[in-house]
Order: sequence, then C-alpha cells, then structure tokens
Amino acid sequence: MRIIKDKISISELQEICKNGPFTEVVKVVVDIEKGIMAIDAEVHSELRELLIREENSNHRSLWGINLVPDREDEGFVVFDSLINLKPGMGNKTRGIDDTGIREKINAIINKLVQK
Repeated sequence: MRIIKDKISISELQEICKNGPFTEVVKVVVDIEKGIMAIDAEVHSELRELLIREENSNHRSLWGINLVPDREDEGFVVFDSLINLKPGMGNKTRGIDDTGIREKINAIINKLVQK
C-alpha cells in the first residue's frame, strides 16, 4: 500500500497488477478534499484506513474506485466499492451517485496518473 501525492505512471499501475492479488485492476481510495489517493491493497477499506491514519483524512471525503491500467477509455476508472455505501450522505450504492464527486475523482486521477 502506498499514498500517491504526485504522479504515478500507467506502467507502474500495470506492474502492480502483475505482482498483486488482481491481474486487471488496482484498488484505489481517493481523498477528494486533499487531492491524493492510496493504492495497492486487497480491499478498499485497508486503503481508507491508511489515509485516515497517515494523512488525517476524513472518511466523508474518501471514495473507492478501481483503475484498469490496460484501458484508455471510460473503462479506465471503475466507480465500485463497498466503502462508497454512505446512506447518511445520500450514496446508497457501491457506485458513486453524485456526478460532482465523480468529476472530482476524475480530475484527481487525471492529475496523478501519467497516461
């Protein structure tokens, strides 16, 4: 597990897939307030806890996604994680229902991932 504050390349994400528990996706948790992300764990909750512990992130600003490094289209970012179930915030699915939050996540991914 590691926290990304600067840049990470597609080739690094592909290497994580080769060496990790999943062969096609990298688990990611994005902090939409701080503009950072944590990557490379078996479950999103481990990444969420890392960001809370190491970066003092607020759980309300943490959202789980998956990156598919071999995709260059809209399938590169998959909005699906159990940590996204936040009924108190109006998100009642594993996806991310709020388009504004999805847009923030996409902007952070575009900033941090070198394509």
